[in-house]
Amino acid sequence: MPNTVQKKICMIGSFGVVKTSLVARYVRSIFSDKYLTTLGVKIDKKVLSVDGQEVNLMLWDLAGEDALTQIKPMHLRGASGYILVADGCRASSLEAAIELQSRVETELGKVPFTCVVNKVDLRESWEVDDAALDRLSALGWPWLLTSAKSGARVEELFQTLAERMVREKTDA
Repeated sequence: MPNTVQKKICMIGSFGVVKTSLVARYVRSIFSDKYLTTLGVKIDKKVLSVDGQEVNLMLWDLAGEDALTQIKPMHLRGASGYILVADGCRASSLEAAIELQSRVETELGKVPFTCVVNKVDLRESWEVDDAALDRLSALGWPWLLTSAKSGARVEELFQTLAERMVREKTDA
C-alpha cells in the first residue's frame, strides 16, 4: 500500500449537537446518553482506506460555540475538511451551523465539508423541517441525516468526506 496520508477533520457546531457522540460512534462504535461538554478540543484518530490509499483521519472535536464561546481559528488551521453538525431537535443549531460555515470558509478557504443534521432516530421530535433541509440543498451543500445513537449514516459520513479530501488533494 502506498504511503499513508494524514487528513485533519474538524467537528463544528453549537453546544450539545452531539459532535463528540458522532466521533465516538465512528471511532469506537459506542454511544452514551451521558452528556459530556468538550472543553477546548478533543482529538481522536481512525485509519481507513480510500482508493487503496491508507488515510489517517485526525478528528478534532471542537468545543461547541455559543454566545460566550467562539471557535478558535488556531484549532481550524491545517484542516483538510470539516463537518458542520446540527441537532434536528433544535432548529437554532442548524441556523448556527449555516452561520458558522461562512466563518470557517473564511479561515480555511474552500475545503470539503458536509453538514449533518443529527438525531434522525428522534425524527418525531424534530424542529428542523423539510424547508430547512431544502435550504441546504439550495446552498449546494452536501448534507446527511445521521444518528450517533443508532449509527445511521455515520460511517458513510466520514468515508465520503475522506474520499472527497483525498481526491481533491487538499493540503494538510
